[in-house]
Amino acid sequence: MRLSKPVLAALGWASILSACASAPGAEPTTPATFDAARLSEHIRVLSADDFQGRGIATPAEDKVIAYLSEQFSKAGFQPGGENGGWTQAVTLNRFTAANGVARLQVGDWSRPLTPGEDIVMSSRLPGNHVMLMDAELVFVGYGITAPERQWDDFKDVDVRGKILVVLVNDADFEEPALNTFGGRAMTYYGRWTYKYEEAARRGAAGVIIVHEDAPASYGWTTVRNSWSGPQFDIVRANAARERVALEAWLQRPLAVELFQRSGLDFEALKVRARSRTFRPVVLEGASFSGMFDVATTTVETHNILARLPGTTRPDETVLYTGHWDHIGVGTPDASGDAIFNGAIDNASGISGMIELARVWAAGPRPERSIVMIGFTAEESGLLGSEYYAANPIYPLEKTVGGFNMDSANVYGRTAGFRVVGYGQSDFDDRMATVVQAQGRVVEPDGNPASGGYFRSDHFPLAKRGVPMAYAASGGEFRDEPIAARNAARSDYTSRRYHQADDEWSADWDYTGQIEDLNVYLAVGRDLANSRAWPQWKPGSEFAPARAASDAVRQ
Repeated sequence: MRLSKPVLAALGWASILSACASAPGAEPTTPATFDAARLSEHIRVLSADDFQGRGIATPAEDKVIAYLSEQFSKAGFQPGGENGGWTQAVTLNRFTAANGVARLQVGDWSRPLTPGEDIVMSSRLPGNHVMLMDAELVFVGYGITAPERQWDDFKDVDVRGKILVVLVNDADFEEPALNTFGGRAMTYYGRWTYKYEEAARRGAAGVIIVHEDAPASYGWTTVRNSWSGPQFDIVRANAARERVALEAWLQRPLAVELFQRSGLDFEALKVRARSRTFRPVVLEGASFSGMFDVATTTVETHNILARLPGTTRPDETVLYTGHWDHIGVGTPDASGDAIFNGAIDNASGISGMIELARVWAAGPRPERSIVMIGFTAEESGLLGSEYYAANPIYPLEKTVGGFNMDSANVYGRTAGFRVVGYGQSDFDDRMATVVQAQGRVVEPDGNPASGGYFRSDHFPLAKRGVPMAYAASGGEFRDEPIAARNAARSDYTSRRYHQADDEWSADWDYTGQIEDLNVYLAVGRDLANSRAWPQWKPGSEFAPARAASDAVRQ
């Protein structure tokens, strides 16, 4: 959605942009400053229709690689990938489901399910066809096994060959006072990825996640758009041990009816599922039948890397990361638009990385190396970053830490600087010094229940011990008209996120993103020209992984 012309006039966009921007082709000033016009142009190019939504392993990927390598080179960075090139090859399996039919049945009652409207079905298990006929359904609560929290939703129940019905998020979302999973902030156990993985470990045939807007943190349209297209996974030595045949989401009203016809109360069972004493519940007399074709192919996609070598400690690396991919071409919306342009998600973050590269290269050469990584396949489950973290080009034990940029603020300056995963590392304190000098305050993530810390590309690095900051401007806007800015930001979240309408606008205000870029730059410069190593805070689940390589950093 674009703001109306009267509102744009009130915002004074032209004066804002002219105050902080120069022409994209102009020579950088000394010292170099971030340029709103450049940010806008990079987003415009990367989210244009001819980039076809930046789908991975499509002709659009070649366009992205060509554009980013050219822009990083112009900025003054060197190729940072394999064999002296700009990329790291990432081999994935691609799974395309088609011709799906599904049905729920309880006794004499039968309900056909329309793919995309009632249910989405996919698979990341290599094969040609998925066929599940009259499979038994078992409700397993949140589908979590967490020994360190004395939690086991499965108890001693054998679920091999069955379809598991599970809830979104974890038990504390509905009742934070329980504090079993740290309150309302989502843990990794609440993520859909974990639920599918745990089901596979237990030999289940499939998983049906009951979709509810609040605990999922997104609506059904996002589910349909994200899971109706091709799905991807890294190539696995024994996929059958790690993937179930059916990965599905079901609309909540249908789940309620299914439970009711099975003699069960869905809401009452949700309450029971919040307790450590919960045991799986078989939906007596109920079954699920579903089948679809699966075209399984191996594809090669690429992470894109650029590097500015350090002067005295080039083997020590400061990272800036963000994903270049988006959904590609999907189901047409009401207007017939099928290209998911991904302007904010995440052409905006990649634009910021290009600008950071230009400003870094224009300044004094740092002592440590600076590496920019545009990850592939984030929208497919953080697969590009997972691959890099498992196969790092720059050793993780010598990676100082980094900043992840996913969906920048394009609506103006804010009073807050929100840190996703606040309290995890001393990046909080390092960033606070710069943020406070800007007249802003550091704030914890405003919606920790959404599990944002587990939903972007810093996570595969963090879980291997590399301290990563994931933070950007948020909270109240500082410049009038505040109501219009709030409306524009809310409209993106509610109507444009993962929709075809995530398109570039000439009227965006980059002053907030530029403040954030200055934070990333200042903290990065301090780290790149020091012997400091960011630390995980006591109690962080990622500290032990880092501690294992402490001797390397002495």
